[in-house]
Amino acid sequence: MSNAGQSRGAAVALTYDQKDNAPRVVAKGYGVVADSIIARAKESGIYVHDSPALVNLLMQVDMDSHIPPQLYVAVAELLAWLYQLEQEKAGDPHFGPA
Repeated sequence: MSNAGQSRGAAVALTYDQKDNAPRVVAKGYGVVADSIIARAKESGIYVHDSPALVNLLMQVDMDSHIPPQLYVAVAELLAWLYQLEQEKAGDPHFGPA
């Protein structure tokens, strides 16, 4: 996720393992660090989502910590969006614009 619209652009990277209770923050930073996080994600084929409000909240989460319950709904919506994008990319006929 990125927040490139701020003067000091910010980015947060999350990972999710189904055996964990919640996603974890695995990278975060401002400025050139944010640019590097975004570039590495794109190089790896990982989707980048621009959500300034969510990035600002996630920047408060410690590195390698699970996101707090207050952010579960927002991050679940993001994960659902990513899942839909992956299904559309894979050509699954059950997914896509209605």
